[in-house]
Amino acid sequence: MAFRIQDSVVRGEIDNRVKGIIRGKIWLVDRAEPLKLDLKGNAWQDLAGCLLTFTNPKKAVTHYTLDSLQSVQKGTIGDLTASRKVRVFNVPHEEAMEMYRRKEKPPEHMANCLYLEWYSEANGRVVIESADYNLTISPPEWTLTPQDEQERAQQAASGMDGFMQKLNSAIEKHKRGQKDPEEEWDEHDYEKFFRESDARTDKYKELQEKYGDSEDAREKIGREMGWIRDLTPEEAEERERHIEEMNAACEEALNEPEPEPDPAREGIDWIRDEHGHLAHPLQHRCFESALKYNSIAKELGLEDSEDKDLGDFLFEFQTTGVKLAGALGSIADGVAMPDPGFTVAYLKRALDHLHKSQAGLEAVAPKKLLPETTVAEARKELFEIREGILRLMDEFRGR
Repeated sequence: MAFRIQDSVVRGEIDNRVKGIIRGKIWLVDRAEPLKLDLKGNAWQDLAGCLLTFTNPKKAVTHYTLDSLQSVQKGTIGDLTASRKVRVFNVPHEEAMEMYRRKEKPPEHMANCLYLEWYSEANGRVVIESADYNLTISPPEWTLTPQDEQERAQQAASGMDGFMQKLNSAIEKHKRGQKDPEEEWDEHDYEKFFRESDARTDKYKELQEKYGDSEDAREKIGREMGWIRDLTPEEAEERERHIEEMNAACEEALNEPEPEPDPAREGIDWIRDEHGHLAHPLQHRCFESALKYNSIAKELGLEDSEDKDLGDFLFEFQTTGVKLAGALGSIADGVAMPDPGFTVAYLKRALDHLHKSQAGLEAVAPKKLLPETTVAEARKELFEIREGILRLMDEFRGR
Protein backbone atom coordinates (compact mmCIF):
# COMPACT_ATOMS: atom_id res chain seq x y z
CA MET A 1 0.00 0.00 0.00
CA ALA A 2 1.08 3.58 -0.60
CA PHE A 3 2.36 5.76 2.22
CA ARG A 4 -0.22 8.55 2.62
CA ILE A 5 1.37 10.96 5.05
CA GLN A 6 -0.55 14.24 4.69
CA ASP A 7 -1.92 14.12 8.26
CA SER A 8 1.62 13.87 9.65
CA VAL A 9 3.03 16.85 7.73
CA VAL A 10 3.89 20.04 9.63
CA ARG A 11 5.35 22.00 6.72
CA GLY A 12 7.40 21.47 3.59
CA GLU A 13 9.00 22.80 0.43
CA ILE A 14 9.23 21.41 -3.10
CA ASP A 15 11.80 22.89 -5.47
CA ASN A 16 11.55 22.29 -9.23
CA ARG A 17 13.53 25.37 -10.29
CA VAL A 18 16.18 23.11 -11.84
CA LYS A 19 14.62 21.38 -14.84
CA GLY A 20 14.35 17.61 -14.51
CA ILE A 21 15.05 17.57 -10.77
CA ILE A 22 12.74 17.74 -7.75
CA ARG A 23 14.35 18.53 -4.42
CA GLY A 24 12.51 19.13 -1.22
CA LYS A 25 12.19 18.95 2.52
CA ILE A 26 9.13 17.81 4.45
CA TRP A 27 8.92 18.21 8.22
CA LEU A 28 6.87 15.48 9.88
CA VAL A 29 5.48 15.34 13.40
CA ASP A 30 7.76 13.64 15.94
CA ARG A 31 10.75 13.62 13.56
CA ALA A 32 13.58 16.02 14.34
CA GLU A 33 15.01 16.02 10.81
CA PRO A 34 12.95 16.65 7.69
CA LEU A 35 12.30 14.10 5.00
CA LYS A 36 14.61 14.96 2.09
CA LEU A 37 13.49 14.46 -1.50
CA ASP A 38 15.89 13.83 -4.38
CA LEU A 39 13.71 12.88 -7.34
CA LYS A 40 14.02 12.78 -11.11
CA GLY A 41 11.37 14.47 -13.23
CA ASN A 42 9.19 17.58 -13.30
CA ALA A 43 6.00 18.79 -11.68
CA TRP A 44 2.81 19.69 -13.50
CA GLN A 45 2.71 23.01 -15.36
CA ASP A 46 1.40 24.90 -12.29
CA LEU A 47 4.48 23.97 -10.21
CA ALA A 48 7.11 23.42 -12.92
CA GLY A 49 10.02 25.86 -12.50
CA CYS A 50 8.71 26.97 -9.10
CA LEU A 51 9.52 26.77 -5.41
CA LEU A 52 6.48 25.62 -3.45
CA THR A 53 6.28 26.07 0.32
CA PHE A 54 3.36 24.82 2.36
CA THR A 55 2.15 24.50 5.94
CA ASN A 56 -0.49 22.30 7.53
CA PRO A 57 -2.87 24.51 9.60
CA LYS A 58 -4.25 21.47 11.41
CA LYS A 59 -2.63 19.55 14.24
CA ALA A 60 -0.33 16.93 12.71
CA VAL A 61 -0.76 13.34 13.87
CA THR A 62 1.72 10.47 13.79
CA HIS A 63 1.27 8.02 10.93
CA TYR A 64 1.58 4.49 12.32
CA THR A 65 4.19 3.48 9.73
CA LEU A 66 6.27 6.66 9.77
CA ASP A 67 9.22 4.85 11.36
CA SER A 68 9.73 2.81 8.19
CA LEU A 69 9.77 5.89 5.93
CA GLN A 70 13.39 6.50 4.90
CA SER A 71 14.76 9.95 5.72
CA VAL A 72 16.13 10.39 2.19
CA GLN A 73 13.65 9.72 -0.59
CA LYS A 74 15.39 8.95 -3.88
CA GLY A 75 13.38 7.94 -6.94
CA THR A 76 11.12 9.39 -9.61
CA ILE A 77 8.15 11.71 -9.60
CA GLY A 78 4.54 10.75 -10.01
CA ASP A 79 2.07 13.64 -10.25
CA LEU A 80 2.99 16.88 -8.47
CA THR A 81 0.40 19.64 -8.66
CA ALA A 82 -1.44 22.21 -6.56
CA SER A 83 -4.48 22.27 -8.85
CA ARG A 84 -5.98 18.80 -8.63
CA LYS A 85 -9.78 19.13 -8.34
CA VAL A 86 -11.46 17.40 -5.38
CA ARG A 87 -14.83 17.58 -3.63
CA VAL A 88 -14.65 19.20 -0.19
CA PHE A 89 -17.37 19.20 2.48
CA ASN A 90 -18.84 22.58 3.49
CA VAL A 91 -19.41 21.22 7.00
CA PRO A 92 -17.03 19.53 9.49
CA HIS A 93 -16.14 15.94 8.63
CA GLU A 94 -17.96 14.52 11.67
CA GLU A 95 -21.15 16.37 10.70
CA ALA A 96 -20.85 15.13 7.10
CA MET A 97 -20.50 11.52 8.30
CA GLU A 98 -23.56 11.95 10.51
CA MET A 99 -25.53 13.24 7.50
CA TYR A 100 -24.47 10.19 5.48
CA ARG A 101 -25.73 7.95 8.28
CA ARG A 102 -29.09 9.75 8.02
CA LYS A 103 -28.96 9.10 4.25
CA GLU A 104 -28.58 12.83 3.60
CA LYS A 105 -26.11 14.41 1.18
CA PRO A 106 -23.65 16.79 2.87
CA PRO A 107 -23.10 20.15 1.13
CA GLU A 108 -19.84 20.25 -0.79
CA HIS A 109 -17.89 22.22 -3.35
CA MET A 110 -14.98 21.68 -5.74
CA ALA A 111 -11.57 22.88 -4.55
CA ASN A 112 -7.93 22.81 -5.57
CA CYS A 113 -5.91 20.15 -3.82
CA LEU A 114 -2.18 19.84 -3.30
CA TYR A 115 -1.17 16.42 -4.65
CA LEU A 116 2.44 15.33 -4.27
CA GLU A 117 3.27 11.81 -5.41
CA TRP A 118 6.58 10.09 -5.92
CA TYR A 119 7.97 6.58 -6.29
CA SER A 120 10.71 5.97 -3.76
CA GLU A 121 13.45 3.39 -4.23
CA ALA A 122 13.08 2.48 -0.54
CA ASN A 123 9.37 2.91 0.19
CA GLY A 124 7.46 2.60 -3.08
CA ARG A 125 4.60 5.03 -3.71
CA VAL A 126 4.36 7.98 -1.31
CA VAL A 127 1.49 10.49 -1.44
CA ILE A 128 0.66 13.81 0.20
CA GLU A 129 -2.85 14.99 -0.65
CA SER A 130 -4.69 17.85 1.04
CA ALA A 131 -7.00 20.74 0.22
CA ASP A 132 -6.31 22.32 3.64
CA TYR A 133 -2.65 23.36 3.39
CA ASN A 134 -1.56 26.98 3.10
CA LEU A 135 0.54 27.30 -0.08
CA THR A 136 3.04 29.82 -1.44
CA ILE A 137 4.28 29.37 -5.02
CA SER A 138 7.13 31.41 -6.49
CA PRO A 139 7.04 32.73 -10.06
CA PRO A 140 8.32 30.05 -12.53
CA GLU A 141 11.93 30.24 -13.67
CA TRP A 142 11.08 28.09 -16.70
CA THR A 143 7.97 26.43 -18.20
CA LEU A 144 7.24 23.03 -19.69
CA THR A 145 7.33 22.69 -23.46
CA PRO A 146 4.80 20.35 -25.12
CA GLN A 147 7.59 17.75 -25.37
CA ASP A 148 8.46 18.25 -21.68
CA GLU A 149 4.81 17.73 -20.72
CA GLN A 150 4.64 14.52 -22.76
CA GLU A 151 7.79 13.20 -21.09
CA ARG A 152 6.47 14.19 -17.65
CA ALA A 153 3.19 12.34 -18.21
CA GLN A 154 5.02 9.26 -19.52
CA GLN A 155 7.36 9.21 -16.52
CA ALA A 156 4.46 9.51 -14.06
CA ALA A 157 2.58 6.74 -15.86
CA SER A 158 5.69 4.55 -15.86
CA GLY A 159 6.04 4.97 -12.10
CA MET A 160 2.42 3.96 -11.54
CA ASP A 161 2.82 1.00 -13.90
CA GLY A 162 5.80 -0.23 -11.88
CA PHE A 163 3.87 0.14 -8.65
CA MET A 164 0.90 -1.75 -10.13
CA GLN A 165 3.23 -4.52 -11.23
CA LYS A 166 4.28 -5.05 -7.61
CA LEU A 167 0.62 -5.30 -6.60
CA ASN A 168 -0.05 -7.70 -9.49
CA SER A 169 2.86 -9.84 -8.34
CA ALA A 170 1.32 -10.02 -4.85
CA ILE A 171 -1.95 -11.24 -6.41
CA GLU A 172 -0.20 -13.87 -8.52
CA LYS A 173 1.82 -15.04 -5.53
CA HIS A 174 -1.38 -15.92 -3.65
CA LYS A 175 -3.05 -17.41 -6.73
CA ARG A 176 -0.29 -19.93 -7.27
CA GLY A 177 -1.14 -23.36 -5.92
CA GLN A 178 -4.85 -22.68 -5.47
CA LYS A 179 -7.19 -25.56 -6.16
CA ASP A 180 -9.71 -25.63 -8.96
CA PRO A 181 -13.06 -24.16 -7.74
CA GLU A 182 -14.74 -27.46 -8.65
CA GLU A 183 -12.58 -29.40 -6.18
CA GLU A 184 -13.34 -29.70 -2.49
CA TRP A 185 -11.70 -26.90 -0.49
CA ASP A 186 -10.54 -26.97 3.12
CA GLU A 187 -9.78 -24.07 5.46
CA HIS A 188 -6.23 -23.71 4.08
CA ASP A 189 -7.53 -23.35 0.52
CA TYR A 190 -9.90 -20.61 1.66
CA GLU A 191 -7.07 -18.87 3.49
CA LYS A 192 -5.10 -18.67 0.23
CA PHE A 193 -8.17 -17.34 -1.52
CA PHE A 194 -8.71 -14.68 1.16
CA ARG A 195 -5.11 -13.54 0.87
CA GLU A 196 -5.53 -13.18 -2.89
CA SER A 197 -8.73 -11.19 -2.27
CA ASP A 198 -6.84 -8.92 0.13
CA ALA A 199 -4.18 -8.29 -2.52
CA ARG A 200 -6.87 -7.47 -5.10
CA THR A 201 -8.55 -5.11 -2.63
CA ASP A 202 -5.23 -3.33 -2.03
CA LYS A 203 -4.82 -2.86 -5.77
CA TYR A 204 -8.36 -1.57 -6.20
CA LYS A 205 -7.98 0.92 -3.33
CA GLU A 206 -4.73 2.25 -4.78
CA LEU A 207 -6.34 2.71 -8.20
CA GLN A 208 -9.40 4.42 -6.74
CA GLU A 209 -7.27 6.79 -4.65
CA LYS A 210 -5.11 7.58 -7.68
CA TYR A 211 -7.80 8.10 -10.33
CA GLY A 212 -10.93 9.07 -8.37
CA ASP A 213 -14.54 8.24 -9.20
CA SER A 214 -15.27 9.85 -12.58
CA GLU A 215 -16.67 7.89 -15.52
CA ASP A 216 -13.24 7.83 -17.17
CA ALA A 217 -11.64 6.75 -13.90
CA ARG A 218 -14.10 3.88 -13.46
CA GLU A 219 -13.29 2.60 -16.94
CA LYS A 220 -9.54 2.93 -16.34
CA ILE A 221 -9.82 1.11 -13.01
CA GLY A 222 -12.03 -1.58 -14.54
CA ARG A 223 -9.50 -2.28 -17.25
CA GLU A 224 -6.59 -2.35 -14.80
CA MET A 225 -8.50 -4.76 -12.54
CA GLY A 226 -9.39 -6.98 -15.51
CA TRP A 227 -13.14 -6.32 -15.22
CA ILE A 228 -13.33 -4.53 -18.58
CA ARG A 229 -11.81 -5.65 -21.84
CA ASP A 230 -12.67 -5.36 -25.50
CA LEU A 231 -15.24 -8.05 -26.31
CA THR A 232 -16.16 -9.76 -29.53
CA PRO A 233 -19.79 -9.23 -30.66
CA GLU A 234 -20.62 -12.75 -29.45
CA GLU A 235 -19.00 -12.12 -26.05
CA ALA A 236 -20.82 -8.80 -25.71
CA GLU A 237 -24.16 -10.47 -26.46
CA GLU A 238 -23.46 -13.24 -23.95
CA ARG A 239 -22.49 -10.66 -21.34
CA GLU A 240 -25.71 -8.70 -21.82
CA ARG A 241 -27.72 -11.90 -21.51
CA HIS A 242 -25.88 -12.82 -18.32
CA ILE A 243 -26.49 -9.35 -16.84
CA GLU A 244 -30.22 -9.62 -17.62
CA GLU A 245 -30.38 -13.04 -15.95
CA MET A 246 -28.54 -11.75 -12.86
CA ASN A 247 -30.81 -8.70 -12.60
CA ALA A 248 -33.90 -10.91 -12.86
CA ALA A 249 -32.54 -13.25 -10.17
CA CYS A 250 -31.77 -10.33 -7.85
CA GLU A 251 -35.23 -8.83 -8.36
CA GLU A 252 -36.83 -12.19 -7.62
CA ALA A 253 -34.73 -12.55 -4.46
CA LEU A 254 -35.75 -9.07 -3.27
CA ASN A 255 -39.42 -9.96 -3.61
CA GLU A 256 -39.10 -13.14 -1.58
CA PRO A 257 -39.96 -12.93 2.13
CA GLU A 258 -37.02 -13.14 4.51
CA PRO A 259 -36.55 -16.68 5.87
CA GLU A 260 -37.51 -17.22 9.47
CA PRO A 261 -34.71 -18.60 11.65
CA ASP A 262 -35.10 -21.93 13.42
CA PRO A 263 -36.72 -21.16 16.83
CA ALA A 264 -34.83 -24.07 18.37
CA ARG A 265 -31.51 -22.37 17.52
CA GLU A 266 -32.32 -19.01 19.14
CA GLY A 267 -29.47 -17.94 21.38
CA ILE A 268 -27.19 -20.49 19.69
CA ASP A 269 -27.10 -19.47 16.02
CA TRP A 270 -29.08 -16.24 16.19
CA ILE A 271 -30.60 -13.48 18.29
CA ARG A 272 -32.45 -10.31 17.39
CA ASP A 273 -30.82 -7.01 18.28
CA GLU A 274 -32.66 -3.97 19.60
CA HIS A 275 -33.68 -3.07 16.05
CA GLY A 276 -35.05 -6.54 15.33
CA HIS A 277 -32.18 -7.51 13.03
CA LEU A 278 -30.76 -11.02 13.09
CA ALA A 279 -27.21 -11.49 14.33
CA HIS A 280 -25.05 -14.33 15.59
CA PRO A 281 -24.73 -14.08 19.41
CA LEU A 282 -20.92 -14.01 19.39
CA GLN A 283 -20.75 -11.41 16.64
CA HIS A 284 -23.36 -9.26 18.39
CA ARG A 285 -21.46 -9.49 21.68
CA CYS A 286 -18.21 -8.47 20.01
CA PHE A 287 -19.88 -5.54 18.21
CA GLU A 288 -21.54 -4.23 21.38
CA SER A 289 -18.35 -4.62 23.43
CA ALA A 290 -16.24 -2.76 20.87
CA LEU A 291 -18.84 0.01 20.82
CA LYS A 292 -18.79 0.17 24.62
CA TYR A 293 -15.03 0.67 24.86
CA ASN A 294 -15.05 3.26 22.09
CA SER A 295 -17.67 5.16 24.11
CA ILE A 296 -15.55 4.89 27.26
CA ALA A 297 -12.53 6.29 25.39
CA LYS A 298 -14.67 9.14 24.11
CA GLU A 299 -15.98 9.93 27.61
CA LEU A 300 -12.38 10.03 28.87
CA GLY A 301 -11.45 12.53 26.17
CA LEU A 302 -9.34 9.97 24.30
CA GLU A 303 -11.34 10.01 21.06
CA ASP A 304 -8.57 11.88 19.22
CA SER A 305 -5.71 10.28 21.12
CA GLU A 306 -2.52 9.77 19.14
CA ASP A 307 -1.59 6.72 21.23
CA LYS A 308 -1.01 3.89 18.74
CA ASP A 309 -1.63 1.10 21.26
CA LEU A 310 -4.99 2.53 22.29
CA GLY A 311 -5.88 2.90 18.63
CA ASP A 312 -4.91 -0.72 17.96
CA PHE A 313 -7.01 -1.97 20.88
CA LEU A 314 -10.14 -0.12 19.74
CA PHE A 315 -9.76 -0.48 15.97
CA GLU A 316 -8.82 -4.17 16.01
CA PHE A 317 -11.71 -4.90 18.41
CA GLN A 318 -14.13 -3.32 15.92
CA THR A 319 -12.52 -5.16 13.03
CA THR A 320 -12.95 -8.47 14.88
CA GLY A 321 -16.69 -7.82 14.94
CA VAL A 322 -16.70 -7.11 11.20
CA LYS A 323 -14.87 -10.36 10.44
CA LEU A 324 -17.23 -12.32 12.71
CA ALA A 325 -20.16 -10.88 10.79
CA GLY A 326 -18.62 -12.19 7.57
CA ALA A 327 -18.02 -15.62 9.07
CA LEU A 328 -21.31 -16.06 10.93
CA GLY A 329 -23.84 -13.81 9.18
CA SER A 330 -25.36 -16.48 6.95
CA ILE A 331 -25.70 -18.81 9.95
CA ALA A 332 -27.67 -16.18 11.85
CA ASP A 333 -29.87 -15.44 8.82
CA GLY A 334 -30.59 -19.12 8.37
CA VAL A 335 -30.23 -18.73 4.61
CA ALA A 336 -27.74 -21.56 4.21
CA MET A 337 -25.15 -23.39 6.25
CA PRO A 338 -21.75 -22.20 4.94
CA ASP A 339 -18.93 -24.51 3.98
CA PRO A 340 -17.10 -25.53 7.20
CA GLY A 341 -13.69 -24.80 5.68
CA PHE A 342 -14.82 -21.31 4.65
CA THR A 343 -16.17 -20.57 8.12
CA VAL A 344 -13.02 -21.77 9.91
CA ALA A 345 -10.79 -19.72 7.58
CA TYR A 346 -12.92 -16.62 8.19
CA LEU A 347 -12.91 -17.20 11.95
CA LYS A 348 -9.11 -17.39 11.81
CA ARG A 349 -9.08 -13.89 10.33
CA ALA A 350 -11.32 -12.65 13.14
CA LEU A 351 -9.02 -14.30 15.68
CA ASP A 352 -5.97 -12.59 14.18
CA HIS A 353 -7.58 -9.17 14.66
CA LEU A 354 -8.69 -10.08 18.18
CA HIS A 355 -5.09 -11.01 19.09
CA LYS A 356 -3.95 -7.60 17.80
CA SER A 357 -6.62 -5.94 19.97
CA GLN A 358 -5.38 -7.91 22.99
CA ALA A 359 -1.79 -6.85 22.28
CA GLY A 360 -2.90 -3.22 22.01
CA LEU A 361 -4.75 -3.44 25.33
CA GLU A 362 -1.75 -4.97 27.15
CA ALA A 363 0.54 -2.29 25.73
CA VAL A 364 -1.78 0.54 26.75
CA ALA A 365 -2.45 -0.80 30.27
CA PRO A 366 0.83 0.45 31.87
CA LYS A 367 0.24 3.94 30.43
CA LYS A 368 -2.79 4.40 32.72
CA LEU A 369 -4.84 5.95 29.90
CA LEU A 370 -7.75 3.69 30.88
CA PRO A 371 -8.88 2.94 34.44
CA GLU A 372 -7.56 -0.37 35.80
CA THR A 373 -11.11 -1.70 36.18
CA THR A 374 -11.81 -0.93 32.51
CA VAL A 375 -8.62 -2.70 31.43
CA ALA A 376 -9.50 -5.75 33.55
CA GLU A 377 -13.04 -5.90 32.14
CA ALA A 378 -11.82 -5.51 28.55
CA ARG A 379 -9.13 -8.16 29.07
CA LYS A 380 -11.78 -10.61 30.35
CA GLU A 381 -14.17 -9.78 27.51
CA LEU A 382 -11.54 -10.26 24.81
CA PHE A 383 -10.49 -13.56 26.35
CA GLU A 384 -14.08 -14.87 26.45
CA ILE A 385 -14.74 -13.81 22.86
CA ARG A 386 -11.50 -15.56 21.88
CA GLU A 387 -12.70 -18.75 23.61
CA GLY A 388 -16.00 -18.47 21.73
CA ILE A 389 -14.19 -18.20 18.40
CA LEU A 390 -12.02 -21.22 19.19
CA ARG A 391 -15.08 -23.29 20.17
CA LEU A 392 -16.77 -22.45 16.88
CA MET A 393 -13.61 -23.34 14.95
CA ASP A 394 -13.50 -26.75 16.66
CA GLU A 395 -17.20 -27.26 15.98
CA PHE A 396 -16.92 -26.54 12.26
CA ARG A 397 -13.74 -28.59 11.89
CA GLY A 398 -15.73 -31.53 13.23
CA ARG A 399 -18.40 -31.28 10.54
